[in-house]
Amino acid sequence: MTDFRTLAQAAEAAMRDVFDPTPLQRNDHLSERYHANILLKREDLSPVRSYKLRGAFNAMRKVMARHPETTQFVCASAGNHAQGVAFMCRHFGVKGTIFMPVTTPQQKIGKTEKFGGDAVSIRLTGDYFDDTLAAAQAFCAETKGHFLSPFDDEDVIEGQASVGVEIEAQLDTPPDRIIMPVGGGGLSAGVSSYFETRSHITLVEPEGGACLAAALKAGRPQRLNHVNTFADGAAVAQIGDRTFERLKTVDPADVLNISEDRLCTTMLDMLNIEGIVLEPAGALAVDALKDLREDIRGQTVVCVTSGGNFDFERLPEVKERAQRYSGIKKYFILRMPQRPGALKDFLSILGPDDDIARFEYLKKSARNFGSVLIGIETTHAENFVHIEHKLDAAGFNYRDITDDDVLAEFLI
Repeated sequence: MTDFRTLAQAAEAAMRDVFDPTPLQRNDHLSERYHANILLKREDLSPVRSYKLRGAFNAMRKVMARHPETTQFVCASAGNHAQGVAFMCRHFGVKGTIFMPVTTPQQKIGKTEKFGGDAVSIRLTGDYFDDTLAAAQAFCAETKGHFLSPFDDEDVIEGQASVGVEIEAQLDTPPDRIIMPVGGGGLSAGVSSYFETRSHITLVEPEGGACLAAALKAGRPQRLNHVNTFADGAAVAQIGDRTFERLKTVDPADVLNISEDRLCTTMLDMLNIEGIVLEPAGALAVDALKDLREDIRGQTVVCVTSGGNFDFERLPEVKERAQRYSGIKKYFILRMPQRPGALKDFLSILGPDDDIARFEYLKKSARNFGSVLIGIETTHAENFVHIEHKLDAAGFNYRDITDDDVLAEFLI
């Protein structure tokens, strides 16, 4: 039986007829910060700005080799998998039907249409992904099409392992450590299986979608009750059966989970300092360096930047979350005395580095106090200590709601 490394190498070689290897670039900024040789495997620079076209390519070429009569492929996706499948349908000259939730942003629909051209049709079905998936699978059964799983398929896993084949060839030797994001597990299962024990593998999940950690704890895939979809490229409710079979021996200490808010600080850092646009899932591996500072000192470390499909309409949200995580932006509900000069008294509390970013005041008649929702930005987190001391000294009644998820959802 052909071993997995040989299969992955064959998949990578076949891809060269379609697209070039993605760059493996040393990043001086990160290398200096972490006192290590940090290289980025730039999957965000693939033709569809993510690694997903690798698995789609390999699965489609192998299905058509086994079943030459196959002319119809089907998938369910609202993101990178859809774009990879669309790109490869046009390449192979076959038809693709791509099911997307009704709530999918028009930008993602437009990019999928662009990559697929006349080869694909898009069907918007269901408000939630589970409904979309069920519709896609029912359509497959009716039309005898082939369903392309985004991760839980051996041909897909083999295709994603081509990332590892390229890393090894570009370095001439396995790196000390490879850091990768985990969603459904296709990329992590493929690259981990390819390197086996030749490199230390660190896997990274978003805090609101830690399905691998849950599976390792239970000894089998577990469905999460709730998933935070901010890091949508890695926010998966349940890891795949096939991918978990390859990952079940991973040491839980090598699986990190990252706060979505902290992730935003890395996205902004990479954009502002390096000019690199990463989607939330694509920044997970870079963000994980913060937790590995002492472990990686002096090592050669490869971070897989898995995707760069970022909608810039989300940039204000990313900035907001990064500021709140860094402690330089806070929201308060303030009881303001209903008397002339009260607002002036409050403003005198703010220093030269403090700025009001939000102010909503509802004056109610026949009341001694009115409620104010106020957002304050500052340059250093410690400035809020001085602001709160001054508020206390002046007798203002206030409540910090920055980390109150319920109030923040309604008011902020």
